[in-house]
Amino acid sequence: MAKHPVVVYGASGYTGMLIMDWLIDQNIPFTAVARDAARTKEFMAQRVVRLESAEYEIIEAEHDVDSLIKAFRGAKVVCSTVGPFFRFGMVTVEAALKAGCHYLDPAGEQHYIRQVRDEFGEQYRQAGLLVSPSNAYMYTYSEIAAELALETPGVDALETAALCRGPRGGAGISVGSTATIFEGYRQEACYLWEKKLERHAPDASFNIADPAFMQPVFCLPWGGTSLPIFFQNDPRVRSCTSVVGFYDNNAMRMVHAIGQKWEAEYKHLPPEQQDAVLKQLVDSTTPAMPPRERTPLQRTVDFAIGRGQLASVRATVHGITPYIATGAIHAAGVIKLLDGDTARVGFASGSKAFGHRYLLGFLEQRGLARATVTNL
Repeated sequence: MAKHPVVVYGASGYTGMLIMDWLIDQNIPFTAVARDAARTKEFMAQRVVRLESAEYEIIEAEHDVDSLIKAFRGAKVVCSTVGPFFRFGMVTVEAALKAGCHYLDPAGEQHYIRQVRDEFGEQYRQAGLLVSPSNAYMYTYSEIAAELALETPGVDALETAALCRGPRGGAGISVGSTATIFEGYRQEACYLWEKKLERHAPDASFNIADPAFMQPVFCLPWGGTSLPIFFQNDPRVRSCTSVVGFYDNNAMRMVHAIGQKWEAEYKHLPPEQQDAVLKQLVDSTTPAMPPRERTPLQRTVDFAIGRGQLASVRATVHGITPYIATGAIHAAGVIKLLDGDTARVGFASGSKAFGHRYLLGFLEQRGLARATVTNL
């Protein structure tokens, strides 16, 4: 049973530790839940900033509903980072509900987010609780840009892009994120067109021309992203397409090529053989936890182009250090939930539950983001 109001589940992972950094920064006590308490304690001592000033505990729990209910009970909010979420997420969502907790995670997997909405959205609403996936740099920044664009009257169609740079021009991504990227080959990726989800072609790609760059950025649907799901039932929005690109076009083309190879050679293999292929891809691409982010290196540009019959607007959010920003976004949401100040219960994005202007202000005040809006 948790004795603190916030649970960080997946506490030994990269994102989990950054969430704890921000909870400590905001003086919020927390319970760290993981399968191996000794390993988690060791990693936290190495990675979590100001741990000596924190009020926290560590609880061991297996990844099953009953064990997690026991670990979560007594808390108000669960922040889960245990992914890939379309393999492990639903167990945690169910356990948080049964323990009487609000639920946040940083998932970007569209298929999983649809499952959460369809299977648990109404149950959380009836319980007066929030279930909110995809609270992370990707795709909260893009959604903030989209919401800024929707402030222009008449806008009903959105095109968004998340463009990221990391060390040596690549993404600088964590082990968990790498697993998510490659696991996405198993799932369909959809965009929103005239209020209906339509499937992207398996070989879909985009060359995005952005004024922040000299050359076009090669982008992919990246599983469809969470935004078409968040806007599917939004009366303001008819269509939404969302893509992702790294500044390093070669890295994105490599991911695209592997996707084509998956379609040709691995798509019809039995699940256990697919598991082996995916493990090999993750191990060869990101064999260990990445180094801490550095503000001069990790930079991002997220934008939304909003159009209507006559309206046209572009909203851009420039940012830095995506994983550090993800920790900040979780802390911002936790503050609202502990105060009982949320605009939504049931299934909702962070922007809709807490307010996109609130999240943007939280990020801007801490030097993590800035936004501009231009009429076109």
